[in-house]
Amino acid sequence: MQEKTQKTLLPFRAQARDFVDRDAVKNGVLAVIIFNAITLGMSTSQTLMASYGEIFTTIDTVVLSIFVIELLLKFYAYGFGFFRSAWNIFDLLVVSVGILPQGSGLSALRGLRVIRALRLLSVVPQMRAVVQALLDALPGMGAVIIMLSIVYYVFAVMATIMYGAAFPEWFGTLGRSLYSLFQIMTLESWSMGIVRPVMAEFPHAWSFFVPFIIITAFSVLNLFIGLLVNTMQTAVEEEDEKEFEKLRDLIRSETDVVDAHVLTLHKELSALRAEIAGLKGSGNG
Repeated sequence: MQEKTQKTLLPFRAQARDFVDRDAVKNGVLAVIIFNAITLGMSTSQTLMASYGEIFTTIDTVVLSIFVIELLLKFYAYGFGFFRSAWNIFDLLVVSVGILPQGSGLSALRGLRVIRALRLLSVVPQMRAVVQALLDALPGMGAVIIMLSIVYYVFAVMATIMYGAAFPEWFGTLGRSLYSLFQIMTLESWSMGIVRPVMAEFPHAWSFFVPFIIITAFSVLNLFIGLLVNTMQTAVEEEDEKEFEKLRDLIRSETDVVDAHVLTLHKELSALRAEIAGLKGSGNG
């Protein structure tokens, strides 16, 4: 009886899986996510909330109900395999936060569901190549970040020792020096805002800040760009190679089919010639 019940449930699970995996359902959920993100943004306006607060509350409840039903359908369709997808776990956490009481101040986190719009990146091949390149570049970027951190630390200690007493607001502590050097690296008001006032007290301070800018802003950061470009080019080449392999396999399979047909025709022609030769021999006899 139990086995019969399980066999009966399997078709329903398969139907539920087919339903949640349909493009129409995915696009519909994505539209609801975008709509919810827009309404969450509109609900931040006090003027709109004063006039349409109840409507926004109703929309929020309906949208949250749709999200809950979607997750329940997915969990029923996939069972515990539901937790194998990071997106599913993310959705579960966000919806769980949305179910919390409104007074907790966490309901706005439901707007994080708009991040699911990033699923578009897996649909467009060019975007997928970019994302893959970013992921592949992470190990190399980690090495660059470590090297940049060492450079920051060395220059921050030097700046604190040399300029901390005269300019405690910028270089009084190691933390302040790190932040000031980060501002200098971004080239945001670095000359008139920090360096020139320091040079008024220490005329040769340019010999400290200029090499720092060259090392960080112009050299080390360009390594990030180089890594991304190189990794992206490699990812594109691998994608092209996969497409070429698919095309070559397709041509090979089609060629095999053509060869099989040619071989069959050759055998039929040989048989036909033998038959004609036999008929001629019997006619002469």
